[in-house]
Amino acid sequence: MKKIQKLVGEEEKLRMPIAQGLPWTTDEPKCLIKPPVKKNTIPIDLKLLSDIRAVERARFAHQVAEKGRLIKQYKMERERQQKLEEEEEIKRLRKELIPKAELMPYFDRPFVPRRSEKQPTVPREPKFCIPRHKTIKCCRMSCNDMSGPSQLQHLPSSVEKAEALYKNRILQ
Repeated sequence: MKKIQKLVGEEEKLRMPIAQGLPWTTDEPKCLIKPPVKKNTIPIDLKLLSDIRAVERARFAHQVAEKGRLIKQYKMERERQQKLEEEEEIKRLRKELIPKAELMPYFDRPFVPRRSEKQPTVPREPKFCIPRHKTIKCCRMSCNDMSGPSQLQHLPSSVEKAEALYKNRILQ
């Protein structure tokens, strides 16, 4: 047992590393030389397309506003000129026109209507014919068919057929 314990103890010692310190020196530590200081970087002035477009758009907006202002000013000037011309025209017409009194109607002679010289309207015979597309299918007859007496006898039978169809539909 003692041997086994001795072997286990040795193995544990071998497992644990022994820290070895640095040797003691009398030399002073060396100071590292600092690297040279670089100059500050100067940024390059960038020209972005969005900035260029913004400047162009501002110029365009200014031109449009200027044009709109000129058009508005032109319209106002034209309206003012038109008003002046109308006022001058009214003044000129007032000077030229002399008011005239209208003639009074004659109340002692009453108005007597005269007979018209036109011929009277000639009356036309009305058409009592029902158009074919508006008639019932079982009772279709044109105006020409009804002119003869034989067709008038056929009319009640058509009506009777229509009534019979109507009654059959009600009963079903």
